[in-house]
Formats: sequence, C-alpha cells, structure tokens
Amino acid sequence: MCRWLAYTGEALQPSTLILDPQHSVVAMSLNSPLGAETVNGDGFGLGWYPDAAPGVEPAVFRSIEPAWHDQNLRELSRAVRTPLFFTHVRAAAGPPIQQTNCHPFRHDRWLFMHNGSISGFSSYKRDLVLDVDPELYPSIQGTTDSEVLFHLALTYGLMDDPVAAVGAAIRRVEEAGHAAGVQFPMQGTVAVTDGATVWAIRYSTQGRSRTLFHSADVPTLRKMYPDAARLDSFGDRAQVVVSEPLNDLPGVFLEVPESTVAVLDPDGYHHREFLPA
Repeated sequence: MCRWLAYTGEALQPSTLILDPQHSVVAMSLNSPLGAETVNGDGFGLGWYPDAAPGVEPAVFRSIEPAWHDQNLRELSRAVRTPLFFTHVRAAAGPPIQQTNCHPFRHDRWLFMHNGSISGFSSYKRDLVLDVDPELYPSIQGTTDSEVLFHLALTYGLMDDPVAAVGAAIRRVEEAGHAAGVQFPMQGTVAVTDGATVWAIRYSTQGRSRTLFHSADVPTLRKMYPDAARLDSFGDRAQVVVSEPLNDLPGVFLEVPESTVAVLDPDGYHHREFLPA
C-alpha cells in the first residue's frame, strides 16, 4: 500500500536517504519491486525532529504531490539537518488523496506511520472510532484506517508503553474485524517514535506481512566495504529501518522477521517477538 523509512543517529540531511541512494525513497515511489503496489504516487510526508532534546515536538511536511514530482521535498530535505526523521510515500487504497491522509501522523512529540491496511475497515470503522478516547477524537483529521489505528494506540497508552499500546490497538482491530466476518483484518508494518527511540513493528493477522528491513551497524559496514565512500555520510550511530533495501550490497540491510518489533535507540538495534496482547 505504501513505503516508508525511519532514520535515527547523528544529524544529517534527510536527502541523504530520501534522494541519494540507489533505491531511495523517491525511487521507491516510482518503482517498488517488493511492494503490493509498484507505484506509490498518491502523496508523501516527512516528519523530523530539530534536535534530540527530550520533549521536542517534530515538524511535519505533507503533500498530495507524487514524491518524485515535488520540488519542495527536494529543497526541504537538503536544507534540514535532523537526528531522527520519518518519511512515507503513499499508494491510496480507498481513502481520498488529501494532505490529512498522508503519513506520518503527529500527536504532541509522537510520530506514527503505517504501510498496509485494515481489511474491511469501512464495515467496522464506527466500532473502532467509538473506542478512541473522546479527548483524542478531535485530533483525527483524515479518513484513513492508519490514523484511527494511531489514535487507538494513543488511547491504550502509547505514551507509557508503545509496544503494548500498538499491540492492544491491533488486537482491537482483529476483534472488530473478526466480529464483522473479516478473516485477516490486520496487515502491515508500523513505525512509531517519541523523538528518542524508534519502534518498528512487522505484523499481520495472516502472518504474511509487508517487507521490512534494518541496516547493519555502520562500524561493521566500514569493515565490510572499506572503499565505500557513501558510508562517510553517516556517523557510527546511524540506523535505518525501511520497507525495502536502499541498495543491492549484500549484508547492508537485514530483514526484520515476521511478528517482530525492531527497536532503534541510543544503545543500538535489537528486536523481540511481537504478538498483540
């Protein structure tokens, strides 16, 4: 349905990953070999933190233009420097093409994005929306299943325990979907951050989720590819999690297993099993 990338580490220009790689995010918007849709041209978004100070709210730029066509994205991604950013290219699967339906979604210091879908969403959307905290409901600006999923996670305690809250939100989606006769309600990969840690989740009810990869650590890559000048653009703490590998070099990007949460924080990368509780 969509493709996305999350970066955390030393501050850099987002264009380093959005525009420059062999299979950049913009290139993925035109041709996504591992995606459910080859072309993701129904809008894009960029969310970034100006620095890594606790409690800093992110800035968000979203557009309904195809990512490959938007000159503002090129200008902005080269002008900004940030230690953590999310970027997303969209292939609309029902909800209209409008800015409020483009990812990432923001609430206070949190960013959220999703690649996939809630199957049969319209048939039980009302049940899910009524579960959203009444104080959070006015924050839902668009019409996508992804934004409702985000607000369910906020309702279930995202700010205290992101993994448990996303798990509870997905479990609620599955319960409502099954009650509506949908066999496999949840599909996709989810990324959420508070500006310090990135949690990236690969999960689907069917156990056949959209692809997700994380980068190997930069010091290891320098040893593997000592002549790769491209690595000079990254600090030792740079970490990327992305829908598809950004290049074809062996060992640079490793697949995140099915039903797994990948955690990217100042201590590095680790993952653990993810099953909605």
